[in-house]
Order: sequence, then structure tokens, then C-alpha cells
Amino acid sequence: MTTHLEPKLPDAGLAGSYINGTWHWPQGRLVVENPSRRVPICEVGRGTSTEVDLAVAAARAALPAWRALAASERGKLLTELGRRLVENAEEVARVLAAESGNAIKTQSRGEAMGAAGVLKYYGGVAVEQKGETLPLGPGLFSYSTREPHGVVGSIIPWNSPLQLGAVKISMALATGNCLVLKPAEDAPLAILKLAELADGLVPPGVFNVVTGLGEEAGAALAAHPGVDKVSFTGSSEVGKLIGKATADRIAKLTLELGGKSPTIVFPDAITDGRLDGTAQQVANAMRFARQGQSCTAGSRLFVHKDIWDVLMPKVAEKSAALKVGDALDPDVDMGAVVNAERYGEIRAYVAEAEAQGATFLIGETPNEDPDGFCPNPTILTGIGNNWRIAREEVFGPVMVAIPFETEEEVIAMANDTHYGLAAFLFTRDISRVTRLTRAIDAGWIQVNQGGGQIPGMSYGGTKQSGMGSEYSIEGALESYTYRKCVTINIEDGT
Repeated sequence: MTTHLEPKLPDAGLAGSYINGTWHWPQGRLVVENPSRRVPICEVGRGTSTEVDLAVAAARAALPAWRALAASERGKLLTELGRRLVENAEEVARVLAAESGNAIKTQSRGEAMGAAGVLKYYGGVAVEQKGETLPLGPGLFSYSTREPHGVVGSIIPWNSPLQLGAVKISMALATGNCLVLKPAEDAPLAILKLAELADGLVPPGVFNVVTGLGEEAGAALAAHPGVDKVSFTGSSEVGKLIGKATADRIAKLTLELGGKSPTIVFPDAITDGRLDGTAQQVANAMRFARQGQSCTAGSRLFVHKDIWDVLMPKVAEKSAALKVGDALDPDVDMGAVVNAERYGEIRAYVAEAEAQGATFLIGETPNEDPDGFCPNPTILTGIGNNWRIAREEVFGPVMVAIPFETEEEVIAMANDTHYGLAAFLFTRDISRVTRLTRAIDAGWIQVNQGGGQIPGMSYGGTKQSGMGSEYSIEGALESYTYRKCVTINIEDGT
């Protein structure tokens, strides 16, 4: 019998909000559930505009001293937070698996270490906030510097909360901003554990966490007049609402939104013994091990007709080999989708496609009332690129596979979407790589691999997949600072 790795929850009294270096309980409560078991885990605070006001005021008060601190010192604090997370990675990973449904074996442990890597990366590059000198001529000395926007309000989703939280924390704090972070109501616990680790490390007010509902705490944060910049990761629909809220006061904005990413496989990708490896990378690109709950999931698979009968069975074999179950089971590869609403929407998409005549290569329409929200990996064929399931973000473990014949045809199908976040291309022809990576509308394209983001990459989307980029020092400077130009007349007597 498998022994599950039970989580150690945030300490009693430390599941409210973290504001100005202290723990604060709002009047309301929210219940966090384990989606693998459909049982409550614990209660957290249901913050509202009251808590947002307190957190923003604390951040504004802390801002002058924090922005004046040497970037190298800010970097040291981020590096130390990353070190503390490494020391507590297993404990945090168990909490993350319990709340998010992401399997501890394949996802949550890796996310905990990945989040620590992000903190350490920005800790190391914090000093790279350099300006320029401008040769304007004799008697004039002109230079530019990078200055923080001020108070940043960040809102993160539930699918990868610790990793995305680390990105928002690192980019804001490294560049001299203060932060108010609103985690998703379905998965706030790993972020609260990170706040525990940061307690006493960063000065009070520099890093604040407000838990609560999106329509209450999240909306109040996006609309707050004391927030100079908003960074949001989540759905395109919510991103549009946040864009409207920030437009009224011309606040700075970064949006990392949804995707319907194409994966394109040409015949030469499986030659010379590459069939097995390519099939595995195609399955990886779909993010099946994360239940498909990734905005970069390669959920539209375009396979050249000449290799369809060879590649598709192998992709199906790799995908179906994943063991599905309780995210805290150390033998499980793929856990649960986050809640009943998400599960029901995934079920509705698949049921509609089945009714329209789609064929299951693997998987099935999920059960209506399961013990845990754990749908199986599903690959559908016999589908047109104009079907709803091929156009809208399912955000579940559902891939649609479509054959193609020519480059022109597959480019047109890949770009026939209002999204433009990621794409995956499999070919050994460097000329084709050059042509297609230029032609495909996506902010992030991987060639011959289906991996995830690595600190230092520039990551962001086009079209309705968002604006701005993250994960790199360049993205942090572009999105979290503004350029200040100073011109000095150095001639005497003027």
C-alpha cells in the first residue's frame, strides 16, 4: 500500500493575509479544498478592499527606503529567500500538491525547486539595472537610469502558483518596487508558506500577500489608485477586465493570458531513430503531467499526413502511460484539475466533441461525479481546426490532433486563432525552422523540445495572449521600471 506524503499546512494563525510584516485575519473566510480527494484542507482569509487598502498603504510607506537600497542588497535578500525555499522545498511541495492537484512526483517538487531558481536568478542579476550615457555634445552631460514604477499589484492563477508567484516577487522586488500579491483562492497555501519564509527577511511592507476572491480582493487591487503597475497571469477574459480597470488611471500593465498553442511535426522529426524521443516531447508539450493546466500547452497537434500512422500511436502510448490519481501519491504522474467548475468545463468540451463525431485515440468523456477531479489524458482526432474544442482554451488534459500536407496549410491553421502565446515545432530542416518561426504568431517558440520556461528566457505572448514579457532581466526592466533621462549643463556661467 502506497503511503501518501501528507502536507504540513501553514502554521495556525498564518493563513490570513501577510501585510506590513505581520499576519492579519480578514473578517471573512475561504475554504481551500484538495481536488484529488474533494475534501477541505483548511481555511484562509477572505480579503476585501479593506485588506488591499492596508497592504497598498504599507507598500507605499516602505517604498522610499526599498528603492533607495542598493540593487545588490535587494538581490542578496532574494537569493536568501531562494535558499530558504530550497531548504523547505519538500514541505512546500506537499502543500502545493494538496491544494493545486499537481502531482508531487512530476510537478510540485519541480515547481518548488524551480521557484527557488527564479528567486536566485533575479537575486543574481538585480545589479544589471544599467542606464546609458548620451553624447549630446560639449558642455552637456546626459545619462539615463532605470527607476521602479512604485507599488506593484500582482495577481496569479492556481495552475502554477509558486513558480508564478516567485516570478512576480522577484521581478518587482529586484527592480526596487514594493509588492502586493493576490494568489488564487483555490491555491493560496504555497504562497503563504513562501511568505512565512520571507517573514523577517525583507523589510515590513515591501512584500505583502492578500488572500481572497478575484472579484473582491483581485478587482480592488487592480483598480486601486495607489497601485502604479499591475501584473496579471490568468485568463484572457479576466485580463480584459483588468486592462479596463488600469486604463482609467493609465497604470502600467503586464498581462500573461491564455493560449491555444500549436505543435507542428514534420516527417524528418522522426527519422534516424528519433520517433520515440519526438513522441515523448510532443506529449511533454501538451503538459499532460500538469493535467493540461498550462497556458503554453500544445493542445493543437498538427502532424504531417506522411507520418500520421507512425507518430500518433507512439504519442498515444507515451501519453496513456501516465499514472493518474492522488497528487500526494508518490507513484502518481498526473494529478487532479483544480476544482469542480474546471472539471465540468473540461467534461463539457469533450462531450460536445464526442457528439460531433470526434474519435478518441486515448481517453474518454470524463465521469460526471468522480471521487477526485482526475480526468485521463485524452487525444481526439477527426476534428476540424474550426471546431470549438480546437479554438478555445480547454485548460485540461485534452489534445486535438489534425493532419496536414504543406507548410502553407499548417502555418495558416496554426495562426487561425486569437491567441499567440507559444508554439512547438519539430523538424531537422534549419531552413524550415527559420521560415516557420518567423511565420508563426507566438511570443515563445520551442524547436524539437517541449520543455518549460527557464529563468533568463524572454517569455510573453501576442494577440490576445497578453502584453509584456517575463522571466528575463530584460523583461523585468521593460515592464517594472521606467527610463529616466537626466541632462546637466556643465559649462560655467550658464
